[in-house]
Amino acid sequence: MKILESGFDLDDFFDEVKNAENRALLLDYDGTLAPFRDERDKAYPYEGVREIIDDIISTGAARLVLISGRAVSDLIPLLGLKKLPEIWGSHGSERMMPDGAYFAPKIDEITSDILIKADNWVLFERLADHYEKKPASRAIHLRGLSANLINEIREKVIKEWTFLAKGSNLTLHEFDGGIELRTSGGNKGGAIDAILAEMGEDTVSAYLGDDLTDEDAFRAIKRRGLGVLVRGGLRATAADLWIEPPEELLEFLLRWKRACGDN
Repeated sequence: MKILESGFDLDDFFDEVKNAENRALLLDYDGTLAPFRDERDKAYPYEGVREIIDDIISTGAARLVLISGRAVSDLIPLLGLKKLPEIWGSHGSERMMPDGAYFAPKIDEITSDILIKADNWVLFERLADHYEKKPASRAIHLRGLSANLINEIREKVIKEWTFLAKGSNLTLHEFDGGIELRTSGGNKGGAIDAILAEMGEDTVSAYLGDDLTDEDAFRAIKRRGLGVLVRGGLRATAADLWIEPPEELLEFLLRWKRACGDN
């Protein structure tokens, strides 16, 4: 583990977790709780992660929330948890509560038409094998392809989707392994703001993420909680702490669990 924020002390942070009335553990999925896989439907959590998360949820001592770029419906089959947590999918555009109550993103007619055009273009270009449809966005995944093919597809997608998005509320975002066309209001920072606003200023919180799309969340939680970058190599980030999965990830989750009173 490497502290990135001057003056931050991890032991002090877990003492705050231990003594807190309200706690929030906020977690990205791909690249954070689970390793990246070329076959995205087989991206299961690192060994040991499910058991710790099950224990944290079962105690009820912390609000545990998954905030993922995946659609909620795509994420659920991968989790394998005894009880589902609260999930904010599609970068926070959709939300499902632990009791199954679901809140879909609101998409206007213009945005819907553009997303349909993106669907048709992908079919025409024979890119369906790399395509992901979500309630408020579309994504092309490039992981596992040759460098030449990545560059070819990336250039083609950026050109077409930039044209489609012009004058709309859709924007292009590159992530670790692909490109996404999504509504401008959907980002993980907005989910962080909403969750912490619901819980109050006395909440002790942490957000764990790995990707460039997690930087919105790191900035949102700054000075209000702990931002934790989870990845094999350090990069420029707004996070306060860097940990390498899976060993340091498991260590962090165990410390959180114990601080909540479950030994």
